[in-house]
Amino acid sequence: MRVRIDEDACIGCGTCEEICPDVFEVVDDVAHVKIGDKDVPKDLEALVREASESCPVEAIPLEE
Repeated sequence: MRVRIDEDACIGCGTCEEICPDVFEVVDDVAHVKIGDKDVPKDLEALVREASESCPVEAIPLEE
């Protein structure tokens, strides 16, 4: 699985960072993926999926 942030849609609410701080961080009111374009580690996939589903503006698309 890979994850990215739609920076145009992101409102910087921080929900993703709260759910999975190993993958997401909010800087200057925009979320960023800390692991770049690498595959999400298997042990973090469930948290990344939860963060994506919890995003209020659907700014975290996943690539399976």
